[in-house]
Amino acid sequence: MMATETPEQTMQARAIARHVRMSPRKVRLVVDQIRGKSVNQAYQILQFSPKAAAEPISKTLRSAVANAQYKAQDAGEVLDVDDLVVSAAYVDEGPTLRRYRAAAMGRAAPIRKRTSHITVAVDLKDA
Repeated sequence: MMATETPEQTMQARAIARHVRMSPRKVRLVVDQIRGKSVNQAYQILQFSPKAAAEPISKTLRSAVANAQYKAQDAGEVLDVDDLVVSAAYVDEGPTLRRYRAAAMGRAAPIRKRTSHITVAVDLKDA
């Protein structure tokens, strides 16, 4: 911790879900909806989202909140989940699984099964 930081500024916690078998483009549609929202509001958006990507993002968000609670408990502070906000949420492209499917005239057509790395960071509202 730097000398100018207060304990409240370091309450940022994050969680990363790696190798999620979903296209990053599809996951980003859902992640864009929760970025900057309060944690409770993000839970509601994810709970009622029809997109399949909402489930792994929800799990990652819950993990980030649990990490923030653990971090606060370790520092001897009390953390209210209602004060947390999704400070950062982004999706990076993971390794692509390359498969091949039989095509016409004895050829092979490539199939790219894309994966994602989902990162969710939570922080206090006033920080």
